[in-house]
Formats: sequence, structure tokens, C-alpha cells
Amino acid sequence: MNKITAIVLAAGSGSRMKNKTKKQFMEIKGKPVIWYSLFEFEKSRVDEIILVTGKEDIDYCKKEIVEKYNLKKIKNVVAGGSERYESVYNGLKEVTGNIVLIHDGARPLINNEIIERSIEGTIKSDACVVGVPVKDTIKRADKEGYIIDTPNRSELWITQTPQSFKTDLVKMAYKKMKEELEKGNTTLNITDDAMVVEEFTTNQVRFVQGDYKNIKVTTPEDIDIAELFIELDAK
Repeated sequence: MNKITAIVLAAGSGSRMKNKTKKQFMEIKGKPVIWYSLFEFEKSRVDEIILVTGKEDIDYCKKEIVEKYNLKKIKNVVAGGSERYESVYNGLKEVTGNIVLIHDGARPLINNEIIERSIEGTIKSDACVVGVPVKDTIKRADKEGYIIDTPNRSELWITQTPQSFKTDLVKMAYKKMKEELEKGNTTLNITDDAMVVEEFTTNQVRFVQGDYKNIKVTTPEDIDIAELFIELDAK
């Protein structure tokens, strides 16, 4: 029997939002952005949720989100770090499930279908990432803007979250990465959890189908787009 944990990351500052309120706490239709993904995990077959937020926001999250919205599956609210990988590492320490889904709290449009595909993909492949095939032609350019080449579009995906793993696998990968960082290895350019597993284990990471609506709220326009999608889904 698998026990499933979701880590929801809400420790970002949201500087590109140009708002005093951090993006994860801004409201969409009367509820904070972070509530939407927490609620989806709450009503899914996920067994426990670890919410990772800024140290200064822990009490706020406990009172104004966990208690206010009666979220029963949140096992703990823990402090994140200055970098995403530090927040994930802190969250992983609290995980008791053998499968873990790591999700950006700034993606409020996750749904149960995505969660289910993530869980099943992890059971089959040990490591999987939600994503969608690109629709546009992508070109690589140099620093001056000149085109270097045009990758084959059929091989390109837009990476989303959750990124999901057998817990032992991702914990081992993060431990190895942390050891490298402590040795002073500054060449690492890790931007997501899949890259940690790709770099520090022999496991391949597989894509599972996401949703083009599963956007990350980063700029003020994204709030409006997310609100529109939520309204459309409610019809």
C-alpha cells in the first residue's frame, strides 16, 4: 500500500508581481492563491501535505489558511530557504509517504486528473514530471539575440508541477546535491526537482500529461488569467 505525500511550496517572495502581498497569498475570487492547490490535494487520495513557506509566514499560514479553511491533511507547516532547492530539502525531511509530489503553490489550477496521473506515473516509473508539449516553434539564441538553432518541436515539453518521485529516490538525490554544494561546487545549475534526480541518480524522469491551464502565477496578468480559467471550470 502506497502512502502519498504532497509538498506544496509557498516560500517565494513574488517580486515580479509588484505587490506588497506575496503572490501565494494574493486572492483569486476571494481565496488566496495557495488555497486552490492545497484544496485539490486535500480532496485527493494524497495522505498528507507538507506546506513550505517563509519563516515569517508560518503563523499566518497556520491561522489564516490551515485553520480558517479546515484543511485536515496538512501535517506540518515548515520554513523554506532562500533557494527553491532549500525549501524542497526542508519539506522532504517531514515526508513519511513512500511517494512524494512536489508542487509549486503558485500553480492554483492543478486538478485531480493531474494528481492521479502523477501518482500512477510514479508507481510505474519512480520519477515523473507533469508537462505539456510546446505549441510554438522554439529557437535557441546567443547573448546578442542571433539564432543558433531550432530544436525539434516534437521533442520539447513545457515543464509544470507536480514533480513526483519515490521518496527514497528523491531524498538520496537531494542529499548528494547538498553534499556537492557543501564542497563548494558552484557549477550546479539546478532549476527543478527533476534535474536533481537526473544529475545525481541513474533514474530517468518521465513526462506525464499535464494541462495547458496549469499555469504558474508570476505576474499581475497571471492572476486575471487564473481567475478566468477558474470561472470557466466552474460552469
